[in-house]
Amino acid sequence: MSHGTDHSLRSVTLDDVRGAQKMLSGVSRMTAMEGSRHLSQLIGTPVHLKCENLQRTGSFKLRGAYVRIAGLLPEERAAGVVAASAGNHAQGVALASALFGVHATVFMPKGAPLPKISATRDYGADVRLHGQVVDETLAAAQDYADRTGAVFIHPFDHPDIIAGQGTVGLEILEQCPEVGTIVVGIGGGGLAAGIAVAVKALRPDVRIVGVQAEGAAAYPPSLAAGHPVAVPNPTTMADGIKVGRPGRVPFDIVGALVDEVRTVSEDQLAAALLLCLERAKLVVEPAGASPVAALLGEPGPFPGPVVAVLSGGNVDPVLMQRVLRHGMTAQGRYLAVRLRLTDRPGALATLLGVLSVVDANVLDVSHVRTDPRLGLTEAEVELHLETKGPAHCTEVGQALREAGYTVIA
Repeated sequence: MSHGTDHSLRSVTLDDVRGAQKMLSGVSRMTAMEGSRHLSQLIGTPVHLKCENLQRTGSFKLRGAYVRIAGLLPEERAAGVVAASAGNHAQGVALASALFGVHATVFMPKGAPLPKISATRDYGADVRLHGQVVDETLAAAQDYADRTGAVFIHPFDHPDIIAGQGTVGLEILEQCPEVGTIVVGIGGGGLAAGIAVAVKALRPDVRIVGVQAEGAAAYPPSLAAGHPVAVPNPTTMADGIKVGRPGRVPFDIVGALVDEVRTVSEDQLAAALLLCLERAKLVVEPAGASPVAALLGEPGPFPGPVVAVLSGGNVDPVLMQRVLRHGMTAQGRYLAVRLRLTDRPGALATLLGVLSVVDANVLDVSHVRTDPRLGLTEAEVELHLETKGPAHCTEVGQALREAGYTVIA
């Protein structure tokens, strides 16, 4: 493993990843690999889920952080470490630092999920909130390192970090020796690069597919340009892969070894998270569900067996609630309608009776009588309904219109 920061542009080899695996023995878990019957039927080939959401700290990030800190010189550890992260790398650095007795300062975006902030503090790190996106937070952490002498632990742009993440690839080959395709989310690129180094060295025939969120997809334009390109204002619910610019070290590896980088929509991410929860009984954050989103989006061209890496499970319950509702809406299982009716006693009960006949479950009702747009005898009702799919949504709308209601939305 490399020491300090002088070798930050050194590439990563299979020997580095194997060395990292020995170093992580007894520290990180070999996480479970679970088969998914539903996805296997959808894709037409066996699909397995590599459950890094069940790793210590809830994501793969502990692997790289531990290897990086293990490679520091004694005087570097004495100076402390500093990191920047939306949450998963923060927790990995905090726990790894605690295991080595090293003081850690972690910068996190102001909008980072509260459970991730709380968990990072619980592992013993000094948490400081700065900036709105990870790139701003990274700059603040680097400035802190320059001012204090603390060693900056980059979330993805260092060979030791990549070597640590690459141990996921070694485990995949051990748990599923016949694997044909590995699908993995990409933010800065550390995990995909590490897996690619390990897997391609041992099984060059395995296809590796990276996945980015459409609103934070820096790799496609960067690969086209031949160098890292920044995407302004990356936007996605998947905060774990919301990175505006690829790292220099992982970019070269991804460009050389990753076969394809795809993008997925917010609707696909929400549907994937919902599927993981309902079908696999796994709590996965949106970034962790991105490989499943890619399988749902275009299930055809994946040589099997397929391994989808569920990279993390640290999801804010408030975000989870929003994403699940979004996912249900995308699947036609949640319907919001506004309509007008005559404002008279019993009118709302009559409306609810119509919905009862078509078996639509009413989750919420908003009843407005005083809007200036309404006539003297009119009321407006907004209904949030749980439905059984697109066909049922159509049936509900048709029943309301046949009953004489004017559906506004």
